Amino acid sequence: MSYIHVEDLTVSYGESPVLWDVDVDIERNAITAIVGPNGAGKSTLLKCILGFIKSISGVITIDGKSLAEVRKQIAYIPQVSAVNWNFPIRVKDVVLMGRYASLGWLKWPRKKDKELAHEALCEMGLEEFENRQISQLSGGQKQRVFIARALCHDADLIVMDEPLAGVDQTSEQIIMNKIKELQKAGKTIVCVHHDLHTLKKYFDHVVFINKYVIANGKIDDVLTEENIRKTYQNDKYNTDTILL
Repeated sequence: MSYIHVEDLTVSYGESPVLWDVDVDIERNAITAIVGPNGAGKSTLLKCILGFIKSISGVITIDGKSLAEVRKQIAYIPQVSAVNWNFPIRVKDVVLMGRYASLGWLKWPRKKDKELAHEALCEMGLEEFENRQISQLSGGQKQRVFIARALCHDADLIVMDEPLAGVDQTSEQIIMNKIKELQKAGKTIVCVHHDLHTLKKYFDHVVFINKYVIANGKIDDVLTEENIRKTYQNDKYNTDTILL
């Protein structure tokens, strides 16, 4: 049985369908990319899985359970561009938020929680920035802070919306190395991704989507010229370099 199961999902903003009859199965302990053109519904699919958006129809289960039953075991990393970085908060306090799911309401972080937050920052190479305001960091550093928060959460499922968008090469390698480590630790990672040329390098499963699912499965099975052209509906990509 798949870890994340999406069946007959339809989502509409007003009268315009964003996702139509979407069926997706995501395997446990896989690193899965969701790819498609702008406006294809990639982020909408993520937000439906997370329960942020209500669908017109469809069923979503995670590990055979409803979202309400597994919510505390999910960590979400939003797009860097979707966050208000002017909010006055220190880097270490952002990471410490990852402990709140286990703390419960109205409970202050313990010494152990603060130690775990510091360890997570060290793992992402950010310990020297822990007392800085989050707004003072670069785009790649901000994304690494969110990865550190997810590490602090110790969730089974980590959902990321374009974690590599706009980051420098150093941050990209640090982020992907950590994602690989998380997979080895038994975690399941789902990412909206934009660069088809790095699919085979970074991911082992892929979902091609453009309002409906074009293909879904192991990357060696579904990363084909036909699926790329069906998804993007143009000749924008040199598929020879993508399929290498």
